Amino acid sequence: MIYKALPRQGFFIYNIYMKLAGFFIALMFCGTVAAQSAKTEWTFSSAPGEAGKVILKVRATIPVGTIIYSNSNGEDIPAVIIEFDSSISNKITVAGTVQENELTKKDAELENAEVKYFERTLGIDYTLQLKEPLDFIKGKIAYIGFDGKEFTGPFDAEFYLKKQADGSYTGGGFQLKTTTGNGMLIGNLDLKKPVDNCGISQEENKGLLKIFILGVLGGLLALLTPCVFPMIPLTVSFFTKKSGSQSKGKANAVLYGLFIFLIYVALSIPVHVFNLPDEFYNQVSTNVYLNFFFFIIFVVFAISFFGFFEITLPSGLANKADAKSGKGFIGIFFMALTLAIVSFSCTGPILGSLLASNAAGGEWALTAGLAGFGVALGLPFALFAMFPHWLAKLPRSGGWMTTVKVVLGFIELALALKFFSNADLVMHLGLLKREVFFGLWILIGLATFAYLMGWFSFKKQYTKPVIGTGREITAFVFLAFALYMVPGVTNTKYANIGLVSGFPPPACYSIYTHPVNCYEPLHDYDEAVKLAKEKNMPILIDFTGYACVNCRKMEENVWTKQVVKEQMDKFILVSLYVDDKKELPVDKQFLYKTKDSADKKIVTVGDKWATFESENFEAVSQPLYALVSADGKLLVPPVGYTPNKDEYAKWLDCGYRAFKRLQ
Repeated sequence: MIYKALPRQGFFIYNIYMKLAGFFIALMFCGTVAAQSAKTEWTFSSAPGEAGKVILKVRATIPVGTIIYSNSNGEDIPAVIIEFDSSISNKITVAGTVQENELTKKDAELENAEVKYFERTLGIDYTLQLKEPLDFIKGKIAYIGFDGKEFTGPFDAEFYLKKQADGSYTGGGFQLKTTTGNGMLIGNLDLKKPVDNCGISQEENKGLLKIFILGVLGGLLALLTPCVFPMIPLTVSFFTKKSGSQSKGKANAVLYGLFIFLIYVALSIPVHVFNLPDEFYNQVSTNVYLNFFFFIIFVVFAISFFGFFEITLPSGLANKADAKSGKGFIGIFFMALTLAIVSFSCTGPILGSLLASNAAGGEWALTAGLAGFGVALGLPFALFAMFPHWLAKLPRSGGWMTTVKVVLGFIELALALKFFSNADLVMHLGLLKREVFFGLWILIGLATFAYLMGWFSFKKQYTKPVIGTGREITAFVFLAFALYMVPGVTNTKYANIGLVSGFPPPACYSIYTHPVNCYEPLHDYDEAVKLAKEKNMPILIDFTGYACVNCRKMEENVWTKQVVKEQMDKFILVSLYVDDKKELPVDKQFLYKTKDSADKKIVTVGDKWATFESENFEAVSQPLYALVSADGKLLVPPVGYTPNKDEYAKWLDCGYRAFKRLQ
């Protein structure tokens, strides 16, 4: 039992440990883990106190068999802690505390020290001293339970009190509004009955095919690394010479390639088994902490590719897999597993880049990417076994593979900046503006060019490389790419670099006071409705995200086309960012009851618009575009990523004609 194992001083350490554990668990689930106070039911109310004081009355019903330690025991034992919202924490203090229903017992494990606790019911009255008048009082009660065997928590229970006209405070638990409250539902919207269907078909699987192809490309890059490439002739020769017959050798090599494919696909099984909600993947891709984490990991990957160290899985895994790689069906499987393990130092960074980049696509996107990666790695073993004379045409292993790794390291650095940019945009930190991003990519491109031309090398490379034609061509490709991006640092119409659109920050996130290519739409649906009624115009709702690559591609490559601009000018454009982590004003935060009766906390701007999208349009992906009238009628079916400018313009035109028919 944890309780018996802890000395009195250990309670304080355990309290800190539990809070840290709770933080990292919440981080893993991107801040979507709700306060787990379901087991203990909390109620809050207030009463007037002396001048400048308010009494917060906290009551709780505790499940049978669970106790909550009182805050009368000192700092060494978990307590009931009151914490105020950061916006008012310096304007309010606890002037006094009265505890009801408090029990006392002697605990043998604490040398018969008296311990105070709550059982079944809890009552605490906090006298709050206001240093200045406050429009609201918001905070939470943090606590840890003990069920006789182990501690549970930490848990939170939030409260919100609002000042009334007479100066008193009323409220209680986190505000609850139903599906019809706060403008979260568009009243007249009916997804099944748009004004015009327009005959626009959506190809839902196109995105998965694209991700699969990216996975194949990633696998092909991995093939060219020193960890994998030399294994092709060795492994194929082993099967063709040691299998007893040529046909059996070919069959075993094909089976070996199939197992490689299945091993990588199997990595996606957990995300299917756990049945995570669709919104989870979008939150993963936009979570600030995870994006900073990916940035650090990619920098580490790059340094590894530069040859300063190797990232490997524990050698014991490879040894155990290799020990079982004897003859037979099972042996071939473990040979494939051994390859996957020992090649991790080269394949891991590439595979990690692929998975992190497609995290928002959901479980099938991850599976598609892994399948493509597995196909590219496994297929060569099967093909070379079927056509062994091809082996003679393979280039020999050598220094060129080290060059491939270093170039991949530079590419990893460029990708790392994208994840840093995601976090920077979502939090509005202003650390990596668009022009700075382009400048860093230009420097990386020039550094790659210089390396390929042999102007410098890393410490692990002691011999001067031979600069062949292929290496020179590759070098000048990187030089051309760097020069191509130079207009991106300027404040001109040429700064819109179409080839890399979606990766740099948007045009408005600029070091320039008045960016030439910047157009700021509305960012609030209610404001759009008001303006649409005044001007008698339809509304174009753009569900977007700061970290959304396809959203930037649409804005920079499709919206800028004249045929599209002409149509968009007929609409009131409102862009709703579902990953905006800026907190709403406290009196605008609430607990929302969704259509399926789930409670969802609306705390940030992104929470509001992500819920607005899922509740009204039954979608969680971005970009998503919807055309509605000011009174909420759906004009045409919503569409997602539509890179074809003519198709997108046709959709807009159909929506506008549907709007005119309503007049």
